[in-house]
This record gives sequence, structure tokens and C-alpha cells, in this order.
Amino acid sequence: QVQLVESGGGLVQAGGSLRLSCAVSGSPFNIADMEWHRQAPGKQRELVATINSDGVTKYSDSMKDRFTISRDHAKNTVYLQIDSLKPEDPAVYYCHAWGSRRYRGRDFWGQGTQVTVSS
Repeated sequence: QVQLVESGGGLVQAGGSLRLSCAVSGSPFNIADMEWHRQAPGKQRELVATINSDGVTKYSDSMKDRFTISRDHAKNTVYLQIDSLKPEDPAVYYCHAWGSRRYRGRDFWGQGTQVTVSS
């Protein structure tokens, strides 16, 4: 089984930065693409960024400027750097992984980490 544990959320002032982490355990070698999603209160969960096993990244159009996804295979961890935090950024940020090899066709979610922005 694969477990994803997010950390790094918290209260940050508008304009500040935050780095979220997603630690993969259980079977990290059976993970392909990894993603960060976010869900604000009363809104649908939305995709923020994707990174594949080769480090190729994709971002949702509205997330290209201030969000950076990265991956450290040695630490089995994926990161999301958020810069210039804005009032519209508060949400629960979730890590999501797509399985490969023995877990092909399956996907996994973390429990989420809360990001709050103060003005």
C-alpha cells in the first residue's frame, strides 16, 4: 500500500511564502505522476500542479506564476512552493499520486494540509 502524508501548512501573511511537503511511504517505487490539489471552503477541489517521475512539470493556467512543484526521489517527497500568497489561496492542499507497475490503475490521496492567509 502507498501512504501520502502532507505537512508544511499553516498561517502565513499575504505576500509570504510557504513550502508544502508530501512524504510517500509504503511503496514509493510504484508511483508515477504526483500532483497537488487544493480545495477551498464551498468550492470544488482543483488541480494545482503535476510532476512525473522524470521531473517534468505541468501547472494549471492560473497557478503558473506563483507555484512550483518539485520532487526528491532520494527522500520520496514531493514539494509545493507557494510564493506571494494571496487571499484566494487559503485551502486544504492535498497530495495525490498515480500508481504504476503493481499499482497501475490505482491512485492515492493524502489527508491534506491547511493553508491560511492573513491580510
